[in-house]
Amino acid sequence: MSPQQEREPIISIRGLKTAFGATVIHDELDLDIYRGEVLGIVGGSGTGKSVLLRTIIGLNHQKKGTIKVFDKDLDALESAERRAIERRWGVLFQNGALFSSLTVAQNIEVPMREHLALPKALMDEIAAMKIAMVGLPPDAGTKYPSELSGGMRKRAGLARALALDPEIVFLDEPTAGLDPIGASAFDALIKELQQALGLTVFLVTHDLDTLHAICDRIAVLAEKHVIVTGDMGQMLSFDHPWVQEYFHGPRGRAALQAKEQ
Repeated sequence: MSPQQEREPIISIRGLKTAFGATVIHDELDLDIYRGEVLGIVGGSGTGKSVLLRTIIGLNHQKKGTIKVFDKDLDALESAERRAIERRWGVLFQNGALFSSLTVAQNIEVPMREHLALPKALMDEIAAMKIAMVGLPPDAGTKYPSELSGGMRKRAGLARALALDPEIVFLDEPTAGLDPIGASAFDALIKELQQALGLTVFLVTHDLDTLHAICDRIAVLAEKHVIVTGDMGQMLSFDHPWVQEYFHGPRGRAALQAKEQ
């Protein structure tokens, strides 16, 4: 990543407040995500990691604050402009969120049907390419989600997230529920695709191995806002009780030792 890329925010959040009824999740939250980076979002239970992701992509609406993507204030856009922006990102939800009544190939084609007017043969060809891209066997396209393992469902969900050749990919707990070998393989896949395709990745995770393996920067949510952003070295030296406990606890030490081996 070049210095110029590092300094170009592809997503910029200012003064964000989110709440459900009287419960405030975020207040005065500021965050920049730079083009071409993998940003890991971490925080304790209830800090609103997934809520932040869902608010950026429009599934939750903030009480106040601005969210700019590609330097466009999302709330100020007309419907057609908003849809054009949404075509430029893809989302992998925590459990894959595949449609159980559709095959893998049909799931991958859902964004194409929503945003593009393509012949079915071309959509089938693109779906097959995305299936290969995420390391699934060719016959996975005709299978239903119930016929896949957890790791394969994650890959199928990632293939759907990549269907429209996005510039930004949002990943919500991508390694949750995977065994250590499967999680490590999925981390490697994300990093390989990010580098090959020049993606910007917004990654919600609790997995310290993932943070060590693929994240350029980390943002910590606590006290209803982002308390620190930086690389792993900055996390290890940041003087805050939760940050110290998280990054210096037994799992944190194990992840650091694994990376150094």
